[in-house]
Amino acid sequence: MPTRPDRRAEIAALQAFLTADPDRWPELAPRAVESSSHDLLRRIVDATRERLGGIDEVRDSPRGLLVAGPRGEVLAWAKIDQAGTLEDLLIARGAEGYGPGGWWRRRLATAVWVALCCYWIALCWGAGSVTGWIGSLLVVASGYLLLEGFSSITEEPWWVRRPVEAGALVALGSAWRLPHLRVGNGTFDVVVGVVMLGLTAGALLRSRRHRWGTAVTAQAWFPLRGAWYVGQGGGRLLNHHFQVPEQRGALDLVKVGATGSRRGSAGSLGSYLAYGARVYAPCDGRVVSAVDGVEDQVPGVIRYGPVYGNHVFIDTGTETVKLAHLRPGTVAVAQGQSVRAGDLLGEVGNSGNTTEPHLHIHAERDGVGLDLDFVDVQGSLHRGRTVRT
Repeated sequence: MPTRPDRRAEIAALQAFLTADPDRWPELAPRAVESSSHDLLRRIVDATRERLGGIDEVRDSPRGLLVAGPRGEVLAWAKIDQAGTLEDLLIARGAEGYGPGGWWRRRLATAVWVALCCYWIALCWGAGSVTGWIGSLLVVASGYLLLEGFSSITEEPWWVRRPVEAGALVALGSAWRLPHLRVGNGTFDVVVGVVMLGLTAGALLRSRRHRWGTAVTAQAWFPLRGAWYVGQGGGRLLNHHFQVPEQRGALDLVKVGATGSRRGSAGSLGSYLAYGARVYAPCDGRVVSAVDGVEDQVPGVIRYGPVYGNHVFIDTGTETVKLAHLRPGTVAVAQGQSVRAGDLLGEVGNSGNTTEPHLHIHAERDGVGLDLDFVDVQGSLHRGRTVRT
């Protein structure tokens, strides 16, 4: 289990800022005051103090730093420099926060799939007629299409994925019983199976081909080298980003091998195949934001902090292309710098709102997410596809 970092300096800097007279803020947090404005910070701190009935202390928790008062607590984040001076801060507007990430949900989803596979196997082996068996097999086929098409089981290690997939072979093995079964009256079972398979296939095809209708206008190239799995991408059923308007066309790119998305411990950043991979500028433009120094998350757990983590945003002149979750200490460009497609931006990391190392990329114009198109990639970019460049 990773050792929790010592956050006493962050806590001290944030508490000193929140409890100090606002006239001292330029001294305690010069960069934060400069970047956010004194008035904006004052409104945020005053709103926090009013909500909590005052500020008693700042302490650490697995979910992030907590600002506590008589009426409750809110999550916060602080970044300090080597001298312990507060460089930047965030305070949650309410009870929102990240807490445990998607790792446990993936484990739960896997357990559900295993249970369903066992049920499907029993369905085929328990069929009382040939038509009933055909109907059961169609239900199994729709289930596995759902599993392989709509989930991200490819990211799982072989010892999770292969046994689940082997369930299909076990179900097919029940065909040896067919000569001993009566033809029966299982027409309804067949109809149900056909309908389920058709609906699943139709929904998957539609989600994979989905386009939001507004595409990137600047020429763009895929920002990574090698083979990369699209963990999130496509229509609403295949891409959780659709809930955020400016991210609706976003992609999450994960590196996957024979062992899934990692080798070794799930809690070790270095075991993930994507971690440390070089990220290149997908287009020409000007860097409008470049942030480094945000620590990586522990895989499977998300502490409250900047959503994008370490990132690079590029203004192409017609839209903004955003690349996020970079590895701390690797961001190779600065705000205001011009970049050309292919320039090194940084490395894949696990900073920000992320449960495992991957690259997040999306393009937006006027707060609306755009469809991503890459010169060197043909076809739709949807969950389940492996892109090779």
